[in-house]
Amino acid sequence: MLTSLTRKYNTNRKQSAFTLIELVIVIFIISLTTALIVPNLWETGERGLRSEAKRIGNTLRYVYDEAVGKKQTYILKVNIDEGSWGFESKNESRSFQVKNDIVFKDIIIPSLGRITTGEAILPFGPLGPEEPVTFHLSKDEFEYTVIFNNLNGRAKVYEGYRT
Repeated sequence: MLTSLTRKYNTNRKQSAFTLIELVIVIFIISLTTALIVPNLWETGERGLRSEAKRIGNTLRYVYDEAVGKKQTYILKVNIDEGSWGFESKNESRSFQVKNDIVFKDIIIPSLGRITTGEAILPFGPLGPEEPVTFHLSKDEFEYTVIFNNLNGRAKVYEGYRT
């Protein structure tokens, strides 16, 4: 008789709580949404410009290291008008687009001078590029400079416009 009362009591009771699985799924969806949205909010203004300058500097170092390490020729192409850049070799090719209204103000290559429009092409041979290169990026009132040293393959990122 006790078991029949227990069953009767359990079946009449309203279930209004969430299960553990439902809670885990909701937390997962909220975490995933936050992970996709928050980084885009952080990369606005100067922070986004600095991030883009660092990405260009890291790519320059990567291309230098790959060209020297593999003894192959890599070609770095920058289209100032379209805000795109990338590199290619016999086995590898990548292209990028600058983000969030960031523009290439100019690129300085000693043998070509200051390039403000069109496309700049910089070959990286088995000994690296023949000359240094300077990128100037801007967004609104902020500017950043990426200076690539052709002798040691390192890039430095500076706030403001430097030559």
